[in-house]
Amino acid sequence: MNMQWFSQHSIPFTLVVAYIPLLATVATTILSIVLARATLRYAETTDKSLALAREEFERQWSPELHIKLEMVSSRKTTIVVTNLARISVLLQMVQLRRLDMGVPSLRSLLNEPLVGGSTWTDELGKNLFTCTGDDYDGQIAAAIAFYASGRLFRTDWFRFQVEVRHGELLRLEPVNIAARRAHALDNEEETVQELAKDVVEAMAAKA
Repeated sequence: MNMQWFSQHSIPFTLVVAYIPLLATVATTILSIVLARATLRYAETTDKSLALAREEFERQWSPELHIKLEMVSSRKTTIVVTNLARISVLLQMVQLRRLDMGVPSLRSLLNEPLVGGSTWTDELGKNLFTCTGDDYDGQIAAAIAFYASGRLFRTDWFRFQVEVRHGELLRLEPVNIAARRAHALDNEEETVQELAKDVVEAMAAKA
């Protein structure tokens, strides 16, 4: 009876034995696909993490200055420059201009170090009124040229709404922050020439 049972079930058993390599191949293929997808996801996550780390590093160590003009009284204003990055910079020149004028009406030379995370403040004195005149109601803009890591940079223009009547300052309010971060000038030949011209003219005016 046992021999009869064995003979009846010998063919299915043989088939099972024959299919074992095929099942093993299918299982290996499925496992390889799962591992490949997991590897791709890990690689994507790693790339995103590296990109975020690089962006954070550049944000902290790329130069970035914030400019603010403050009204102290009707005849007194100050400029406040904050270094938002970790890198230290050397302030070289403050430029003020009216938006209805194509070129800066005021260029003031500096040689002031500014450590990362700190603030530099200076009184504008008559310089603001030199820019605006005795009567003006509109916008002015301020920018800073500075050295960082041996390269010359300039901030974008920070705009302010100002109202001056009969030589008295009535209003001075920020309109916007800069549209872009500070950009290097030594790779822009025409801009460097313009800035060099600004420096020469400012030194001549100071003399």
